[in-house]
Amino acid sequence: MSKNEQILKLFPQPVFKYKIDNFEKINKELLEFIYKEFEKDKLGVKKSNVNGWHSKTFDLNDQHGVPKKFLNHINIYIKNVFENYKWVYNSEKIKFTSMWSIINKRGNFNVEHSHSNNYLSAAYYVKAPKNCGNFKASNPNIINRNFFPKSEQANELNAKMATIKIEEGDLLIFPAYLPHSVEENKSDDDRVIISFNIDILR
Repeated sequence: MSKNEQILKLFPQPVFKYKIDNFEKINKELLEFIYKEFEKDKLGVKKSNVNGWHSKTFDLNDQHGVPKKFLNHINIYIKNVFENYKWVYNSEKIKFTSMWSIINKRGNFNVEHSHSNNYLSAAYYVKAPKNCGNFKASNPNIINRNFFPKSEQANELNAKMATIKIEEGDLLIFPAYLPHSVEENKSDDDRVIISFNIDILR
């Protein structure tokens, strides 16, 4: 092949992955809070979860609450995402529109979905035992997903889906429009996450 060949990879779909500082201490506090919420409302709500527990939206107006303390701790990572995107960062314009938790027991999973009317979405792994189910992102290009030739080998140019291995303390931040799902929990322990959405006020 000619040395003049170029492959211009246009319009990438980023998923920012961080291991947050001091996650062991933070996760202990979050787990206590989440299971208390579960005890108060075991029914939860039905969203993308299949047989798992999905909490109602947390109160983010309580400045001393556990969810607000968690957001304050991870602001540095959100700022880093803005810096990578080269978006204007103004903390007063950033709005956390919602936050919730999901507990997936053995056999539970989340079907593919996206979070409309937001700029960013995130998933934070509070408890993630081995084989509890990885994060899966799907190609948002509808044409590419529905009309494509047979491939000899999967690579980043022909992939329709990508799997991201996760561990406790991992924080994933990604475009809210990115379709994503969660694999089945095949462990005998709970998989516990916190998710939230971010909007930018005009």
